[in-house]
Amino acid sequence: MLAECNFTAIEPKWLDRWEKTGIFKTPDDPREKFYVLEMFPYPSGDIHMGHFRNYAIGDVVARFEMMRGRDVLHPMGYDGFGLPAESAAIKNGTHPRNWTFDNIATMGTSLRRMGLTYDWNREVVTCDPAYYKHTQALFLLLFKRGLAYQAPAYVHWCDSCQTTLANEQAKEGTCWRCKGLVCKRKLENCWFFKYSEYAQRLLDDINRLDEWPEGIKIQQRDWIGRSEGCEIDFRLENGERFSVFTTRPDTLSGVTFIVIAPEHPLVELLSKGGPQEKLVESYIQAALLKRDFERTAEGEKDGIFTGQHATHPLTGERIPIFVAEYVLGSYGTGVVMGVPAHDTRDFAFAKKYSLPIKVVISGGPAEYDDAYTGNGLMIDSGELTGTPSPDGIPRVIEYLTQKGVGRTKVNYKLKDWLISRQRFWGAPVPIIHCPACGTQPVPDAELPVLLPEGEVDLLPRARSPLAGRPEFVATTCPKCNGPAQRDPDTMDTFMCSSFYLFRYTDPHNPDEPWRPEEAAKWLPVDIYIGGAEHACMHLLYFRFITKVLYDAGFLSVDEPVRRLFNQGMVKDANGDVMSKSKGNVVSPVAVFDEWGVDVARLAMLSFAASHDDINWKEDGLIGARRLVRKLSDAVRSSDGQPVELALVRQTHQLIAKVTRTMERDLAFNTAIAGIWEFLNSNKCLPRDVAEVLVKLVAPMAPFLAEELWELLGHSESVFQSEWPQFNENLAIDEEVQIVIQVDGKVRGRFDAPASISENDMRERALSHLAIKKHLGNRNPQSIVVVKGRLVNIIL
Repeated sequence: MLAECNFTAIEPKWLDRWEKTGIFKTPDDPREKFYVLEMFPYPSGDIHMGHFRNYAIGDVVARFEMMRGRDVLHPMGYDGFGLPAESAAIKNGTHPRNWTFDNIATMGTSLRRMGLTYDWNREVVTCDPAYYKHTQALFLLLFKRGLAYQAPAYVHWCDSCQTTLANEQAKEGTCWRCKGLVCKRKLENCWFFKYSEYAQRLLDDINRLDEWPEGIKIQQRDWIGRSEGCEIDFRLENGERFSVFTTRPDTLSGVTFIVIAPEHPLVELLSKGGPQEKLVESYIQAALLKRDFERTAEGEKDGIFTGQHATHPLTGERIPIFVAEYVLGSYGTGVVMGVPAHDTRDFAFAKKYSLPIKVVISGGPAEYDDAYTGNGLMIDSGELTGTPSPDGIPRVIEYLTQKGVGRTKVNYKLKDWLISRQRFWGAPVPIIHCPACGTQPVPDAELPVLLPEGEVDLLPRARSPLAGRPEFVATTCPKCNGPAQRDPDTMDTFMCSSFYLFRYTDPHNPDEPWRPEEAAKWLPVDIYIGGAEHACMHLLYFRFITKVLYDAGFLSVDEPVRRLFNQGMVKDANGDVMSKSKGNVVSPVAVFDEWGVDVARLAMLSFAASHDDINWKEDGLIGARRLVRKLSDAVRSSDGQPVELALVRQTHQLIAKVTRTMERDLAFNTAIAGIWEFLNSNKCLPRDVAEVLVKLVAPMAPFLAEELWELLGHSESVFQSEWPQFNENLAIDEEVQIVIQVDGKVRGRFDAPASISENDMRERALSHLAIKKHLGNRNPQSIVVVKGRLVNIIL
């Protein structure tokens, strides 16, 4: 039987034919383009089940679009730089380049075996000098546009990785890569990109991302974190000014103390030489060892008096200044005005240190057991006394502006992107430091700045390993030709992945990252498939870089991706995450060896809708093999009999179901279930129907489909045939299944008449028992209804 024993023969046959015919080669001048892209892998070994699922989903989409007559760009590459390569090199006594390219070769063999529709001629590898030349050129573009700068800073530091991390890579105080604890550390020379300058554009343009998951958009809005308020200037007793950001300037008259973050640069000046200097220094060191979420968690707040006072900008009163761990340098200005009567944290802090509590908004209780944070009338507030507090906010800002001690201010949680890394295996920062001329960019003609060959000391020493390579560091200044030093840091690897999707459009250009006219042919990416865990890292970084490149004239689009699709995780049969430490990893290659690629693909696609997590079970492989046998038998036994009307109707309904699945939700399990149902109710197929069936299964089981298509007498590839069309009138289903999602996650389903109204869909979704249980007492923020298909309840 073809399905049972010949996959080892037909897979090489079709792989060879696809390669010889160049069927997946990207056309130079697309007529109707479609750009399919999956997040490229880090080459840490062979492919795993997560890779297999991700790339199988993208391949189904690419094949479907090919059959619809689209010119498809479907590329693949490797995110080659990164810490695991250094760790492996230290362990094995080799160069990280060797480890990386060995893994690329292994992964490439497995990916090619899958028969994916990649145009391998467009492959990119980020650790190849031909690629990181352009990573460095992009850095210099930002530098020359005033968007890259160097500054001392308290940074997130992973002691395990011995390197700095960006804010986005240290969520909840753990390293995004090794999951080790992150603390704060002061470094003198850190490279930043002015990410925050694009905060409002990044926020506004989320509204244009109509085909992105709502959950991703919510996360990005929260991470950008726009808040409107006022920046107010206080003075130290020596006359020096510092600023405080607040959203409640109406409570300014109630300020009785100031709290400053331990990492704020003003702290050193405040305590220096005073009686509190040693105590403050000790407190700061202890505070910076804690993770941010620990510092801001609920519970008692502590701090230490600096020995200094500030002058209140309205009353002239002396206000004590404290350092306290619960204030973060990353929020606002890193300084908080303490208004204990109207802020819960400030109230607890004032109680602990016996600080005055001054009520300036009416409406609270007679005896304060906690702060009153609601609205009311302003009291004890000079000429604004008696003003409703919301109305008082703009009036206070206007008054402060007139006095020159305040101004309207919009604050963002999004801070500048720290890109310096104290590691070897990354793209070197293309900057030269000259004692006479200062910071100088490496001339474009001298790119790439190459990493050293041969042995290199990779052991973590809290500084870049490149700093210990005199032959790398020592250079001449491009301006005065005098002795100078190269910057020893390398760049955050997220820099490499921030533009790879554009490089694919012109991957062999040695002089430019791409020609703008080539990028314009393909952009934006029509569908981008990858994990939701990158919502506030890669998926924000590459939106930022896209806007920079658009502003500089390198791109014709300022948003990189039209549709984003997040695939679910692949877990083991018990629902546990697969990991080597648990010993529950299933190798896709081992599955290919035993069952064949098509059976493995059909099993993977059958378990659940593509956006849901799945549990990998051998039962799925058994069922997929049965489907392959059944389909093979049905096609082999097909004949030239006439097609009856009932079968015509059933065929059009199947075409509609599979097509809509391909176009909309990528729930290929629904398509496969439809094919199963069709085969179970039709034992003998007319030849015309058999051809339709082969086309429908082709994107999901390409080797089998090619073999059956050839068996039916066709000499061209099935992927050069047209996707079957359906007649709407014949395809009407009497009943449809409505999917209910909560924040983009499937939480229930119900069957309904095909003619059901949007209002009835909404009501039935909200009354569904599983949904009522999931919502509890929470009220939806909005409800999105796709008629006849989906209800998405957004919390």
